[in-house]
Amino acid sequence: MPLDQRDSKRTFVIVAAIFAVLIFSVYYLEISFIEMLMGIPSFVMFFFEKFLPPNTENLQQYIPAVIDTLGYAVISTYISTIIAFVFGILISENTNKFKTLRVITRGFVSVLRNIPFIIWGALLVYIFGIGGIVGVLALILVTIGFLSKSYAESIDEISGDKLEALRANGSSYFQILFHGVIPQFVPAWINWTLFAFEINVRASAVLGLVGAGGIGVLIDTNINLFKYGEAITIIAVIVMIILLTELVTNSIRKRFV
Repeated sequence: MPLDQRDSKRTFVIVAAIFAVLIFSVYYLEISFIEMLMGIPSFVMFFFEKFLPPNTENLQQYIPAVIDTLGYAVISTYISTIIAFVFGILISENTNKFKTLRVITRGFVSVLRNIPFIIWGALLVYIFGIGGIVGVLALILVTIGFLSKSYAESIDEISGDKLEALRANGSSYFQILFHGVIPQFVPAWINWTLFAFEINVRASAVLGLVGAGGIGVLIDTNINLFKYGEAITIIAVIVMIILLTELVTNSIRKRFV
C-alpha cells in the first residue's frame, strides 16, 4: 500500500474515533443543542436587563482588591520561581543523573500540577479559613507544578556540547550549573516566569470565588446580592488588569528574550 494511502487511512480512523467520542459524550451527558440554542435569547435578555448599564459608583472601593489580586500573583510567582528552579534541576537529565530522584520529583510535581488551583483553594479554605494566605498558597502549589515541568524541559533542551566540554575540563557540578546551564537557561526562565505571572493574575481573580481573597470576592458578593451592575463593572476591571498584565509582560519579553 502506498505511503499516502496509509496516511489517509490513519487520518480517517483518527477523525472517526474523535467523532465517535464526541457523539458518545453528547449522548451520555444528554446534551440538547436545541435547548441550548433556545436558551441563548433568554441569556441575552437577562444580561442586558440585569448587568447593563454597569454601576461605577463604587469604583474607587475596588482599588484595594485590585492591589490584593496583583499582590497574590507577584508573591506566588516569586516564591514558585525559586522552588520550581530547584525542582527543574532535579527533574532534568542534564543536571540530575540519579534516575530514582528524577522520577520521585517528577511524580510529586505532577500531583501539584494536575490538581486545579480552584480545588487547591477550596481545600485550603477548610484548613486556614477565608483569607489571602489561601490564595497565595493555592497559586504557589499550582505554579510550582507548572514551572518545574517547564523549567526541566527547557534545561533538557540546552545543548550538551558546552556541558560536556566543562565536564571534560574537570569542572565541578556547581561550576557546570552556573557557567553552563544557567546562562543558556535564562531566556527560557524569563519567558516561562512571565507566562506563569499572567496565569496567576487570572487565577488570583477567580480564587476569590472560593473565599481566597482578591477581587473575585467582590464578584461573588455582588452576584449573591443581585447587584449585577456592580458585578459587571468588577469583571470589566479584571479584564483590564489582565490586558495590562499581558501588555507589560509582552514588552518585557521583546526586550529581554
